[in-house]
Amino acid sequence: WIDFIDDLEVARTLLNTVEQWGKERGMTEVQGPLGFTDFDPEGMLVEGFDRVGTMVTIYNHPYYPKHLETLGYTKDVDWVEYLLKLPEENWERTERISSLVAKRFNLHSVELKSRNQLVKKYGKPLFDLVNTCYSVLYGYSMLSDKQIEQYIAAYLPLVNLKLVSLIADKDDNLVGMGITLPSFTRALQRSGGKLFPFGWVHFLKPLLTKKPKEIDFLLVAVHPDYQNKGVNAMIINDLMPRFIGMGVESMESNPELEHNVKVQQQWEALDKEQHKRRRAYRKEIQ
Repeated sequence: WIDFIDDLEVARTLLNTVEQWGKERGMTEVQGPLGFTDFDPEGMLVEGFDRVGTMVTIYNHPYYPKHLETLGYTKDVDWVEYLLKLPEENWERTERISSLVAKRFNLHSVELKSRNQLVKKYGKPLFDLVNTCYSVLYGYSMLSDKQIEQYIAAYLPLVNLKLVSLIADKDDNLVGMGITLPSFTRALQRSGGKLFPFGWVHFLKPLLTKKPKEIDFLLVAVHPDYQNKGVNAMIINDLMPRFIGMGVESMESNPELEHNVKVQQQWEALDKEQHKRRRAYRKEIQ
């Protein structure tokens, strides 16, 4: 992460210190902003400053990328974000593809009956699937078993089962999944980013509501052996009818690498607007 006031000399002093620290330790390049894991906020906002962010991203003012570029930092990679809306047309084509894929590859949608089932039976396999699918992505660091245990304990007990799609093979091995959450953006705004003394009250609504208006995609993954075979259609076909029934009005994709065409193709059945862009910068240390 990086933070500084709108003053080029402040940014220069800060980054020069970082570069010197790296040079003294034999490093040759500065890269970022990046988190410690792929589940931390990544990238600096460069487009969409007038748009509302999500819980898993950070906001920065336009002067941040401007100062970095003035100081010789160049683009390393971009993430794009989409605002998604349900199309008015029916879902017959998606339903048909989903049915064909399920029959052809002997796959099925997992019926989740309790959060305990999600945590105990599918928690570890779910994050193992994430490690397998995300390992080839820019900046990804493999999650250790300890980290996986922490994420399972922190997030899965809060998940609304209706907002989760798990796709498994005939042996009940996970081959695909989509996990979404009600948007916490308004709650974060109203609480001022503080849980106490009364900020937590604002988080009860998205946690308890049965009819969220806005949804955030948290995790989407398809095993490499099943990519480009239509498993994404099964995930979309699982979730979208539920969203329609809940009265969902819009969805946020959250950041995805701009060159990750496989992920972007899954939004083809939806009305989409690419409305935000984030960037990781790099600079060689002189």
